Amino acid sequence: MNGISTSGSKRSSERADDVSWTLLDREGLIDAYWTVVAPTLEADGYDPELDKPTYGWLRDHDLRPLLYALREHHDKTFAQFWTEDLGLETNERRYEWATGDERTIEALRSLLASRRERKGLAESSIDTLRYRLNRYVRAYRDENGTDDLLTPVARDSDTPAHEAVDACWAAFDRLHADLDGERTKRRIHLAVSNWYAHLVRRKWATVNPADGLDDEFDWSTPAGGDEDSDTPCLSGEHVRALYRAADGRVERLLVLALCAWGLRPNEVARLHARQFVLDVSGGDVPYIRFRGRKNGPGEVSLLYGREELERRLDACGDDWNGYLFPSPHASRDHISRWTVWNRFGRLAERAGLPDKIDGVSPAPKMGRRFWYDAYSSSLDVVLGSLSEIAAEQGSSSAEVVLQNYLSDSRARQLRRKYMRERLADAFE
Repeated sequence: MNGISTSGSKRSSERADDVSWTLLDREGLIDAYWTVVAPTLEADGYDPELDKPTYGWLRDHDLRPLLYALREHHDKTFAQFWTEDLGLETNERRYEWATGDERTIEALRSLLASRRERKGLAESSIDTLRYRLNRYVRAYRDENGTDDLLTPVARDSDTPAHEAVDACWAAFDRLHADLDGERTKRRIHLAVSNWYAHLVRRKWATVNPADGLDDEFDWSTPAGGDEDSDTPCLSGEHVRALYRAADGRVERLLVLALCAWGLRPNEVARLHARQFVLDVSGGDVPYIRFRGRKNGPGEVSLLYGREELERRLDACGDDWNGYLFPSPHASRDHISRWTVWNRFGRLAERAGLPDKIDGVSPAPKMGRRFWYDAYSSSLDVVLGSLSEIAAEQGSSSAEVVLQNYLSDSRARQLRRKYMRERLADAFE
């Protein structure tokens, strides 16, 4: 396959820590992939010639030295090594797009490749973006009777601009009628608009027909939704910068509480050791317990950061009052929400975050928005993985499969898996 005649299963395997990664040249790295990485992938049930390992998988299997060697000694990402040196294609080539038009598929893949290589998006985020684009492609095809989305906006197209816009808006009319979640509609629109804008920048297209659509629809959060829904969202890069800049365990816990646990500043300020339920039965996850929590569940899953939390709990002395962020003032048991804001502001400055994120100064509630974005992305990825099952069962959508065919525990397990991957990508 692709000029490679010997797969990993046909070679003797070695341990990752037996390899001096930084001393290997290009050919040595290629050979090490087949003798070290490939057998480990196969042991985990993956195809080493099709299933490109994620950064999280490589880290979990003690292969960070490979990533370091590629980055520092060969000026490459693992994705570039996979395609350019190994000559392999990803499972993306086998993805079932809702179109058979090759030019359209090439244009869709162009955005995914750009986000992966230039913005460093994790594979879980790429999966989410691909799913959202494909929802639009399917709606466009079903509404307009064609799966060629590129020709109407192409530079050499004879299609009037207003007709290209009409076709795009008709697809969103269909999505608006088919989907229930307003947040999902907004996110699909953002993905599609970014795709068209990418094509315009690449000079493949002359018009972005999705531009301004958010002003045509009422996609605001309904009553009872999260009050921070219009707050800008921290990116994974922002979260990573904050965590790296954190000075000591207390500041790291502050970032975890805001971004990995999705808590409000006042909830962070009042966190107490008795709220953490760490001793859970097998198959379940630890959680944070709340009483009378506004607009949110009474329990928040602790999918990431448990080790840092336990180190904090173990380090506290006998005179500790139980609050994770005790007040330095004798008159108070814990810090105030404003102290959370001030500490976050100083940390954001040290981390080099932009002065403005989507026009707003960095604030701790942006960490909560990151958590919501990660959760929404995880749900989208789960739905995307169920599309094939929905088709086989003759169901109208993946949402039907999620609600009617999967048990609550299995649905939770899938969401948590992707959510944990998204958090690990950001913090590590």
